[in-house]
Amino acid sequence: MDAAFTEEQDEIRRTLRALLDKRCGPDEVRAAVRTPAGYDEALWRQLAEQLGLPGLALPAAYGGAGCDPTELALACEETGRAVLPAPLIGTAVLAAPLILALGGERRRAELLPALAAGRSTAALVVPGGQLGTALALTGPNDGNWAGGGRAGGIQARWSQGHGGGAPGRRPGELPPQGGGEPRAGGGWRLYGEAEQVLGGHTADVLVVAAHAGGFARSRTLLFTVRAKGPDGAEAPGLLRTRQTAMDETRPQARIELRDVDAELLGEDPSGGDGATDAVAAALAATGATAAACLAAEAVGAADAALSRTVGYVKERTQFGRPIGSFQAVQHRLADLYVAVQAARSAAYYAAWAAGGGRAVPEPGAGALALAQALEALRAVAAEAVQLHGGIGFTWEHAAHLYFKRAACDELLLGPVHRLRARAAEQAGLFASGGGDGADAGALVGPAVRAAVGA
Repeated sequence: MDAAFTEEQDEIRRTLRALLDKRCGPDEVRAAVRTPAGYDEALWRQLAEQLGLPGLALPAAYGGAGCDPTELALACEETGRAVLPAPLIGTAVLAAPLILALGGERRRAELLPALAAGRSTAALVVPGGQLGTALALTGPNDGNWAGGGRAGGIQARWSQGHGGGAPGRRPGELPPQGGGEPRAGGGWRLYGEAEQVLGGHTADVLVVAAHAGGFARSRTLLFTVRAKGPDGAEAPGLLRTRQTAMDETRPQARIELRDVDAELLGEDPSGGDGATDAVAAALAATGATAAACLAAEAVGAADAALSRTVGYVKERTQFGRPIGSFQAVQHRLADLYVAVQAARSAAYYAAWAAGGGRAVPEPGAGALALAQALEALRAVAAEAVQLHGGIGFTWEHAAHLYFKRAACDELLLGPVHRLRARAAEQAGLFASGGGDGADAGALVGPAVRAAVGA
């Protein structure tokens, strides 16, 4: 791994930081989260038009910049520094990679250019609060993480319509293998609900994880839903409600699907075993990149909070001298600095590994980097509030933005102990000896070894 960044990567950081310093201060953040969208739509358009931020990791054929996860992680680090409220994570990190991996040429050409240009946004809808498991970060995503085919979650059924399909097939049955595109009047229909969908209340495209095939042949597939029509009206049967969140910079929504039209995201119209395996693999790959990007974003927030705290203790006086001159305060800040730098290195490594930097895949690198970054942000945010004294507890101060981001980020893809447990399981550290476990132990990368003290 080459630890030095290229000139283009440094330019991404400098340009994005300069723009956000001008347009995204604490006052602007507070104003943006109170809008119906939950973010500054004009700033988002500017980030898309001038910097190509939503399409940074998308191929040039679809209007993107064709960059690797490393560039996307560097951009997320800068947005984390500003605690930017924007649909970046939901659109560019979670939904767009799944459309790119599974959509086929027609779906990619329909959806990705608008996402890359910032003209539309997308959200990943996973029921039951199982986003971390769906992305294979806190558990295996090959099971019934989306509802198990029973009551609850989101269910998908094939509606025959009036196209004159195969006789004798009941409504709700899967289309036959090689069934091609849905006939006129027929197609996939979704029914169910999901809580805490990141950016789901304004997204134009929903990528929905749902169970199909009934209880006996239950399998989890991905579908796309056009949330808004050409006239801007909501899709029939779709109900979206913005929820109150502790971290207002990450607006979330409750999604209700009441017999909503959807299209299978994949090449296999029957949703067979091949489609199921492809979905699991695409979600796991997306999870590795998402963990690296969220880790970098947490590092950026921690670095900004630490910088603000260091500046404050240099100015705040007690007993006739700056409180930053007290050795106890210096030791605490030094420990935080070490934690932030270690988390930054882990996040960069995870992004490099997610982009194919390692010859041997290391699936646990992203989860471990995210766990380390979340812990660093939590520690820095807590110390920032305390070292700022009474002003740090007030709504008017920026310290609460970092504290709330630290508290809520762990609930998004965590918690930390499950991230580490899953990484250890994937590395085979808990194997009884011999077989795959012993072989896997030899492949544990530096991020895993550092996390467990090996």
